[in-house]
Amino acid sequence: GAAMAHGPGRCRCCGEEAAERGAAWGLYLRIDRQRLQCLNERREGSGATVFRPWEERGDRSQFVESDDDEELLFNIPFTGSVKLKGVIVMGEDDGTHPAELRLFRNIPHMSFDDTAKEAEQTFSLSRDPLGELEYPTKIARFSNVYHLSMHFPKNFGAETTKIFYIGLKGEWTEAHRHEVTICNYEASANPADHKLEQITPQTHFIS
Repeated sequence: GAAMAHGPGRCRCCGEEAAERGAAWGLYLRIDRQRLQCLNERREGSGATVFRPWEERGDRSQFVESDDDEELLFNIPFTGSVKLKGVIVMGEDDGTHPAELRLFRNIPHMSFDDTAKEAEQTFSLSRDPLGELEYPTKIARFSNVYHLSMHFPKNFGAETTKIFYIGLKGEWTEAHRHEVTICNYEASANPADHKLEQITPQTHFIS
């Protein structure tokens, strides 16, 4: 049947569903971290730490907290084209947990002024201290995403918003050659980036 159409290396050999589930949330590996932005983060660079392996979502030493008010805005450029299928947002079981998420696609360098636009999709969030709730996206709207913006306009009543983990689930396709040239990728790439690119998806299944 269709389940066999995955090609080599994708079988559920040991019934390791946790590994399989973790691998599904591997889009964080496809984020262009040098250009990732989090606006209104209290500590510079902390926004980037919430994009990490699904298995490490419970690490409470890594989180982002908003600064001036409860709003947070992430600008997430990918290293190729992404079909986004689902999102997880994990916070504290209190008023600092974000209460709403608005997704925008392919608007690089969004600012808070830009969030007045209509979002592609809006979610009312529930408190999720364990990172268990998955919000499915309207895949037709998110089938060719090279840049994702996530706007958290409000929380459950605290002065600031805290997020421990954001999971992104979906499929990644390599960018076409001409886009790569425009981004000047080679000039900014460091050797470590190249190593990451050579890891085949199969290796993520070994826990």
